[in-house]
Amino acid sequence: MTTVVIGAGIIGTAIAHDLQRRGCEVVLVDRDAPGRGASFGNMASIAVTEFMPASRPSVWRQIPGWMLDPEGPVRVRPSYMPRLLPWFLRFIAASRPAKLRALEAQGAALCGRALDDTLALLRETGLEDQISQEGCLSLYADEAEFRADRDHIEILERFGFPHEVLGRQAIKALEPELSDRIGLAVLFPQNRSMKDPHRLVLALAERFTGMGGRIETGEVRGFVRGECIREVVLKDGRRLIADEVVICAGAHSAGLARLLDEPIPLETERGYHTQIMAPGISMRHSIIWPARAFMVTPTAGGIRVGGTVEMAGLDAPPDYRRSRITVKRAKEALPNLACEDFTEWMGHRPALPDTVPILSASAKTRGVFYATGHGHLGLTYAATTARLMGDLITGAKPEIDLHPYRINRF
Repeated sequence: MTTVVIGAGIIGTAIAHDLQRRGCEVVLVDRDAPGRGASFGNMASIAVTEFMPASRPSVWRQIPGWMLDPEGPVRVRPSYMPRLLPWFLRFIAASRPAKLRALEAQGAALCGRALDDTLALLRETGLEDQISQEGCLSLYADEAEFRADRDHIEILERFGFPHEVLGRQAIKALEPELSDRIGLAVLFPQNRSMKDPHRLVLALAERFTGMGGRIETGEVRGFVRGECIREVVLKDGRRLIADEVVICAGAHSAGLARLLDEPIPLETERGYHTQIMAPGISMRHSIIWPARAFMVTPTAGGIRVGGTVEMAGLDAPPDYRRSRITVKRAKEALPNLACEDFTEWMGHRPALPDTVPILSASAKTRGVFYATGHGHLGLTYAATTARLMGDLITGAKPEIDLHPYRINRF
């Protein structure tokens, strides 16, 4: 039995590693080297508290105003709006109260085990020193901003995720570089940061090949199948024998699913970051400021600033003004932040309208599996996804019910 895993980001590489560890014969294929897509530029956060559906009313009611603001946290390129409409209608449908409660529970089920699964994977790969011991601080200028984010805190309280509300003195003790404008913060101790998330992908890929796994570079352009999958066809004409296929190609998964007559409402949320190698300050914690919609993480030898969302499809050129907006806002929280020796980056997050990933066998073709749509939580969910998909693919019973994450739920 040969299993072809399509997509060598953190999700695909973790799945390939898990299956090879279980004794499967695995081929990992990607158009690029492992970890060069969204996994290269993510915000390096194991963000276990960030599973809330984006479709909750406190968020989507702000979207029209955000889109009218050229510096707003969400931007839709006008030429892309007609194509986005079906996805957006599903997004609004996911905002019904009963639906929201179900989606919150599904996200919490994954995030509730994410940190432990990540720590276990790091121990196995000898990378325990690559995760911070510090948590994340959510910042608020005043009580009004804190109240505006209260639904987030209430969801965490309902599911038992630890957090601590801090006043100005406690905040300055933890992070002296933070502005005096910050009046309140919430510490999320389980929201750890990776010291270099790209290095994690490379280490998993190296361990995978060391156990006998094979990596092929090539773009998937088709499949040969009958009732079950048979071959994966690459753009250069090569064919990979496949008794099983796992599609986990991030935002490119939608095109692959269409080739299998199994369309999914997967969009790309284009994310931007600025990696600053000479920031002039040091930080222990990652920070987020919900009202300003940005995040800052000490990672990859410097400080990374990100947080904006752009809906413009897979092919439009980057608009690095989005990166500069988040740096400007980060300086509101970190007034001494310098922006020297920096790079700007754009990548594609795979976004489903209900914010919950697909972890599923195909509903149409035997031997095909999907692990995609992790949105902002690819790194957070990677180790958990690998364990659950490993169980599903090898016939073991997953530790949580995967029915809510099925491909044909839409």
